[in-house]
Amino acid sequence: MTSLSLMSQNKPAPTEWRQWLELHAPKLLLFARQQTRSREDAEDVLQDALAKLMDKIRNDQFIGGSDAWQSYLYATIRRLAIDLGRRDDRRKRREDTVAGDRPEFDANGSHPWFDSESSDDETRSQLESKLKELPQKFAEVIMMKIWGERTFAEIAEILDISQNTAASRYRYGLEALKKSLSIARRRGDLSI
Repeated sequence: MTSLSLMSQNKPAPTEWRQWLELHAPKLLLFARQQTRSREDAEDVLQDALAKLMDKIRNDQFIGGSDAWQSYLYATIRRLAIDLGRRDDRRKRREDTVAGDRPEFDANGSHPWFDSESSDDETRSQLESKLKELPQKFAEVIMMKIWGERTFAEIAEILDISQNTAASRYRYGLEALKKSLSIARRRGDLSI
């Protein structure tokens, strides 16, 4: 069976799927990192989202073809991350009740979001920290727009908000990020 006939049945050929993953997986993982508390959780959430997509495709339940995969995955990653966070919070409350107070979970994790040999570790750390300080609704739109390369229409659909709200959150988030970074730069904490 040819690749074309597989696509007509809404099922990707293995090479097409591999190429699609190579192109989009880094963006999806970055978004998952922003939605979760650790790199490991982000990888798990991304893997679960990919498995859900493949199940839908195999069972002919997915509508939209490969053009809709990325939007579906963003929405699924977001839902899975919320569920994971709630489960972790409930488990932590139970553990704290049984074992007494324990140190809080380190939300920053040990791995930077922005893996690049050319970026300065301090700058990367500051940017990651400032993004995490933003309200979630702004940070997720910035992540999807810049690193996920999503349009405002796609972001609006994923987050179930209007396009104008998505654009406003992006604009307000960038303004807040710029202000926060300029304060850090004036204090001498940042060299960019």
